[in-house]
Amino acid sequence: MLPVRGAGGAYEDRRAAGAGIQRALDGQADAVLAGDRDGYLAAVDPAARGYRAAQRAVFRNLSVLPLAQWSYRVEDLRLRGARAEADVRLRYRLRDYDRVPVTAVEKLDFARRDGRWYVAAERAGSARQLWEQGRVSVLRGKHSLVLSVDGRPGADGSMLRAVSAAADRAVPAVSLSWPRPWPRRLVVEVPATSKALAELLGAPGASYEGIAAVTTGTGGGTSAPSARVLVNPEAYGVLSGEGRQVVMTHETVHVASRPYTTDVTPLWLSEGLADWVGYRGTGRPPSDAAPQLARAVREDALPEGLPGDDEFRFDAAADALSRAYEGGWLACRMIADRWGDARLMAFYLEVGARRGGGGDEGRERAVDAALRDVLGLERAEFVALWRAYLREELA
Repeated sequence: MLPVRGAGGAYEDRRAAGAGIQRALDGQADAVLAGDRDGYLAAVDPAARGYRAAQRAVFRNLSVLPLAQWSYRVEDLRLRGARAEADVRLRYRLRDYDRVPVTAVEKLDFARRDGRWYVAAERAGSARQLWEQGRVSVLRGKHSLVLSVDGRPGADGSMLRAVSAAADRAVPAVSLSWPRPWPRRLVVEVPATSKALAELLGAPGASYEGIAAVTTGTGGGTSAPSARVLVNPEAYGVLSGEGRQVVMTHETVHVASRPYTTDVTPLWLSEGLADWVGYRGTGRPPSDAAPQLARAVREDALPEGLPGDDEFRFDAAADALSRAYEGGWLACRMIADRWGDARLMAFYLEVGARRGGGGDEGRERAVDAALRDVLGLERAEFVALWRAYLREELA
């Protein structure tokens, strides 16, 4: 059932309006898959010159993507005579990379001319996509697909190649550690700036200035859409080669573990596991990789407990955010050192498999139960061991 609302005055038959708008979108979707630019633009309002120009660029970008599926579905429609606004769900799938479609909600304006509906504009609040931000370049690696918009002056594609190489190394590295099957393929998006990254994530422009990369997607099931790794070229670009690899491997762990990461998985565990895999083989001593906690050891100011989810906010102070990540990493490292890699993975899976709702209480119950069942410890015992481990490793 298509929900259609009218607002005052005369408006055409609801069913006819919904069918006409859906028909226009279906034609545009068919044109995307057929590589038919004229068919794609035929759905765009001929009077919306600026929007038509933008859509020509969008179509060019879509034409270089390995699309296996592309469709639209009108989910909510508000009529204003010969104009309409709609929330439209986009579903798309990249061939060889997405097992189920990725979805996004676009907020579109429509115009009726001579009895036909056209897409006239995209409204504020619509999900922003990489192919709307500038000319897209695509590089297919052995295990990865990297999509890049490089708008920096003098750019030569080096960032695209560097990201692709790091992703191709990260996939087999993660596969050696992560015990469950996963597609072993990675889709990475590289916008031109940190501001463009924030736009893709629907966040204020300065939100991700110091963050090298993030992973999108929902967890808690193998039927969820594939996650995407989004790279901030400004923060990622200033890292050393080893630093870039640690970041990419870290994010790849999130992609592999996403189906088993649920609302009861605390961030200290999900981020800690990702760092544990990311740092493996680097030879970096803990005091070098965890400078904030090393300082806390020297000042006899160790945290009393494991970091809470609120300590991982990107808007937190830099040193506090670093302490949270370091604490999670060293908790996972301690489990692997004391009980073995397999027990660490079993602990992670056991926490995510617990039910009982999210929130702090749900996460605490899940962790407490897994500590008892997998490690044979109560929380207080685990925290005491962790604090002693910090002193030992960071002294």
